[in-house]
Amino acid sequence: MTPISSRLAALAAVASLAPSAPAAAQQDPVAELDALLGGISTLAADVSQLILESGGGLLEESTIAMRLRKPGGFYWETLDPFPELIVTDGETLWNYQPDLEQVVIEDWDRSRAELAAQLLNGETGGLADEYRVTLVTAPDLHRFELLPLAPDSPYALIAIEFVGEELDIIRLDNRNGQQTVWRFSNLERNAPMEDDLFVFAPPPGIEIVDSRAAD
Repeated sequence: MTPISSRLAALAAVASLAPSAPAAAQQDPVAELDALLGGISTLAADVSQLILESGGGLLEESTIAMRLRKPGGFYWETLDPFPELIVTDGETLWNYQPDLEQVVIEDWDRSRAELAAQLLNGETGGLADEYRVTLVTAPDLHRFELLPLAPDSPYALIAIEFVGEELDIIRLDNRNGQQTVWRFSNLERNAPMEDDLFVFAPPPGIEIVDSRAAD
């Protein structure tokens, strides 16, 4: 996995989630998750990202602007503390690091994306083959917990939480105890987004590292 696709794995949320409630009976968790994600064609959000060590200490906190347009548009701009932009139109992936005055360009392979990025794009097919999915509900809350079936999965748990129909939290718990957490705020769903948002035009004078396969 490349460093760029690894960064797309950092989809999660705060370490302390709402208390668990009894799972609702007669609900198909995958179908419920698919219905909630299927209602999103575009999504704009401010994201607070936390990376926590196994003991609960804070390793990194970032402020991020996210834009998503199905089926392939993804824009992930770290604003603070270290500016960086990852953007793809579904065919090409750009990783721009202003401090290094460098952009790395790669072919985008959707299968490289980590699970959380795939789920945001509504790709839930085959989910039940790889995870045991449970749904915990409370008034106005849907919390999905995904337990990997493969013993060699790097994840111990993936949690996705909605308040009403709005995405609120995604959390990835690694088997080494580290957590990566996203909390979403100021969400705007299904607003029009221009194609140009998902294509990066390198500023003059920066280094371009083009790793795309030759035609």
